[in-house]
Amino acid sequence: MRKEHAPKVSRKKEDIDFEIAFYENILKETPNFIEALSAIGDLYTRAGLWQKGLDVDIKLSHLRTEDALVFYNLACSYALLNQTRAALGALTKAIDFGYDDFEHLKGDTDLDNLLKDEHFQQYIKQLEKKKKPTKQA
Repeated sequence: MRKEHAPKVSRKKEDIDFEIAFYENILKETPNFIEALSAIGDLYTRAGLWQKGLDVDIKLSHLRTEDALVFYNLACSYALLNQTRAALGALTKAIDFGYDDFEHLKGDTDLDNLLKDEHFQQYIKQLEKKKKPTKQA
């Protein structure tokens, strides 16, 4: 599942639909409202509206050009739509911008198609090794 800026809350379909309508109305008035875009991107993904989620994540990536979490979510959106190359590119940028929660990444079902790739698994292992502090003698 996507990484979120807000805490996870269990939602029913009616609640998600209500929240989507709420944020869509806000975004009509203020189309670049980062927090509303982040929330609606997550809601679209939860509702299975993956293309809409991707559209929001692309917009966020233009507004927050070096935000690791934005690019991680963008990678998830691309992966859900089986756009593997784009997902890898966005994930690489997320890591370049400081994303390092590899435990979350390895269990993220949104990234299943990437996680099955041997080369990608090796890439993550290399990054994890770099992240671990070296032991002092």
